[in-house]
Amino acid sequence: MKSKFKSILFVGFFICVLSCGKSDDDFLATLEGEYKGTFTVEYQNDQTFSNPVEVSFSGGEFSSSTGANRFPAGGNGAYEVEKNTIQFTDKNIWTADFDWNLILNGTYNYTINGNTLTLSANKNDVGLYKYVLEKN
Repeated sequence: MKSKFKSILFVGFFICVLSCGKSDDDFLATLEGEYKGTFTVEYQNDQTFSNPVEVSFSGGEFSSSTGANRFPAGGNGAYEVEKNTIQFTDKNIWTADFDWNLILNGTYNYTINGNTLTLSANKNDVGLYKYVLEKN
């Protein structure tokens, strides 16, 4: 009898884990909103630059502010979430006089811890580009 009870508990727990997890739609609803924080780029030559940044997410669209000296450069367009990454597709036309990796564009790994969203990407073996954002 104890064996059947343990089996039923295990099956119930397994079903709850599968059905109680957040779906992509739940995550997107959680992601939506306004964020403020810090953008930092750490170049491989040991130079580091940081500036305040604001990023907003709404209905599959994003917008990012521009920092001093284009750290970050900003950007806006569409985004898609896949597993542990967010793919940003910037829609702007840019001049060629700066590091285009400073544009919020391309694939970023993300983590969410409470109200903190962290986006990071090691781009083109140039450096680490990181956003640490708090949801307003």
